[in-house]
Amino acid sequence: MEIQKLPHVVIIGAGFAGMEAARGLANAPVRITLMDKNNHHLFQPLLYQVAIAGLLPSQIAQPVRTIFRRQKNLTFQMGEATAINLAEKFVKMNGAAIAYDYLILAAGARTNFFGFDALERHGLQIKDLETAVITRNHLLSMFERASHEADAQTRKSMLTFVVVGGGPTGIETAGALAELITHVMRKDYPRLDLKEVRVILLEAGASLIAAYPDELRQSALRLLKDKKVDVRLNARMQDYNGRQVKLADGSIIESQTLIWTAGAKAAEIVDALPAEKAGMGRVRIEPTLSLPLFPEAFVIGDAAFLLHEDGQPLPMLSTVAIQQGRAAAKNIKLMMTGKEPEAFRYKDPGLLATVGRNAAVARIFGVSFSGFVAWAIWVFLHIYRIIGFRNRILVMFNWAWDYLFYDNQSRLITRE
Repeated sequence: MEIQKLPHVVIIGAGFAGMEAARGLANAPVRITLMDKNNHHLFQPLLYQVAIAGLLPSQIAQPVRTIFRRQKNLTFQMGEATAINLAEKFVKMNGAAIAYDYLILAAGARTNFFGFDALERHGLQIKDLETAVITRNHLLSMFERASHEADAQTRKSMLTFVVVGGGPTGIETAGALAELITHVMRKDYPRLDLKEVRVILLEAGASLIAAYPDELRQSALRLLKDKKVDVRLNARMQDYNGRQVKLADGSIIESQTLIWTAGAKAAEIVDALPAEKAGMGRVRIEPTLSLPLFPEAFVIGDAAFLLHEDGQPLPMLSTVAIQQGRAAAKNIKLMMTGKEPEAFRYKDPGLLATVGRNAAVARIFGVSFSGFVAWAIWVFLHIYRIIGFRNRILVMFNWAWDYLFYDNQSRLITRE
């Protein structure tokens, strides 16, 4: 069959879901167009490590063209999809219309500031390489400025770091930041009084990592407190102006640093889709992962809303995205042969979250545990899942060096 006559599959998004879908169609008689606004795949679970100067951006990202160099049925286009016409089956990107036979929308999520315009202006986020590097520059600059600041109150606000959101990203960021201060910055800035440095984690709810079992929530809280993180539960942020964090109870935290990890919502492109939306703007999809009334169009990953067998929504996790990518590819191959697509069933591989050196919480095969064993499993799985042998070696070396010598290798203040 001529290449141009092969069914055309358009995949929007080169995250975990889009990548797995493309791989799942590697040997199928289709031609694939994979599009993304960035030219790289980002290993997002380790993005916070870039923000706290633990890893370089290049160590957790890999060019998409390099990844799919040997997949002959795939073409990559760098650009942003601006519109989708489901009825006429085409996608608009950079002014051009790209027709498709099958569509896989894996556009991911964006930061949800819940209407806090001031927070979006003055706060920091860790959503992509650019925002992670901005956060790193800011954190390191605070120490530089504090090292020659004469006013005690101003210096204290420079050295007070507030993380908002007690989910996995929030606890990982707070724990890693506390370790950076305790083990690394005390050597770089010996004249600074570390007693002035505070890491405060704010969570609006009654517990950290609310989706995890209670024993893991309690373990995470204990491990963070062991690292001198000031954890404040039932602490709802009300406003931030770049200098002060105002809480709902009227209390004020003087701080020039606020890292927002408390919310996400579906990517903007899904807003205009003619489908019912659930919480966080996620699209309600069929069990087969397709859109209602449009069986050839699939929505997967963070932008998709689907209930698990226990009646709870599937979480916005990389493990869900990876499995959905594989399932969408399988369903397209079934449909091409005239067969009915299959309902998606998520196989929960367990839960993992780290709060720093030798400290993590895990639930695997129904067993909950914490501490060094959980941390060792977390390290192994994250290194294994990073794309690219070179990046695996670099990350492993960086973490080994940091573990042995308490010395992060990426403490660079750069200017974009």
